[in-house]
Amino acid sequence: MAFEIPDAVKTWSQFGHPILMWVLLGLTVYALYLGIQYSKIRSADKETRKELLQKNFGQRHHRIGSILLSLMVLGSIGGMAVTYINNGKLFVGPHLLAGLGMTGLIAVSASLVPYMQKGNNLARKTHVSLNILLLGLFGWQAISGMQIVQKILDRMMS
Repeated sequence: MAFEIPDAVKTWSQFGHPILMWVLLGLTVYALYLGIQYSKIRSADKETRKELLQKNFGQRHHRIGSILLSLMVLGSIGGMAVTYINNGKLFVGPHLLAGLGMTGLIAVSASLVPYMQKGNNLARKTHVSLNILLLGLFGWQAISGMQIVQKILDRMMS
């Protein structure tokens, strides 16, 4: 007995990945804000440091980062799965390759956290650099992804 996915599910599932990724792009910018606020604690005077610590920027940055890591990995897998289900193949091109690279970047960035917690400045600088690269790729992916969504919509309309 073969399992057949209904056409309506196959059609509309194509929009789950782009919607999730736009939400994650927004969360990435928010994580950047939290990270910047948290980094200010290291160089702040005693009174400012006390105020910043009360806002839990570090803990919030860590939580958002964990959510980003898990949803980006799942979203990448989901995007590839839906593409394969709907087309019988993956389209190996810049969007797929950059997305896979981004998944690797966020995993490596997250893996540096234990070293950063021990005060390793190289890990901290690498974490920041990888995340800036990730954000740049994310912006490009948003544009190339919308071009793909437009192709899907054009195909649905014809």
